[in-house]
Amino acid sequence: MADDFKTHLKKINFDKYIKKLIKKLKGKRIIIYGCGAFFCYIKDNYDLSDLNIIGISDMKFSDEQENEEYLGYKIIPKSKILTYSPDCVLVAALEYIRIVEDFQVNVFDKTKIKVYPLARIPLIQMIKKIWVG
Repeated sequence: MADDFKTHLKKINFDKYIKKLIKKLKGKRIIIYGCGAFFCYIKDNYDLSDLNIIGISDMKFSDEQENEEYLGYKIIPKSKILTYSPDCVLVAALEYIRIVEDFQVNVFDKTKIKVYPLARIPLIQMIKKIWVG
């Protein structure tokens, strides 16, 4: 699995993208959404310390787990993300498009909260994936 993540991140030029993302989000309050194996791999292999990550969220976390820690980050249940007033939510999932769209349209539509993928697939690769499979 780790080799698959490594190959994927290299293919999408993650090193270059994360540097741009860190610069773009400097000083912004960030919540990471999605803390599965993909995020664990990124956390273990890349320096995210320049991102002001205030917590981590996932649909698997319950309200009762709020303020506990997971992977060294404060747990923020999905239902409570808005109460933390983040500037940005970074979606840490391989298949991030539906999650980003749902957040933008149904959750953060009347806020200034931005939603970005933590590891974005370049547009040309996305088109190839859709058309070629």
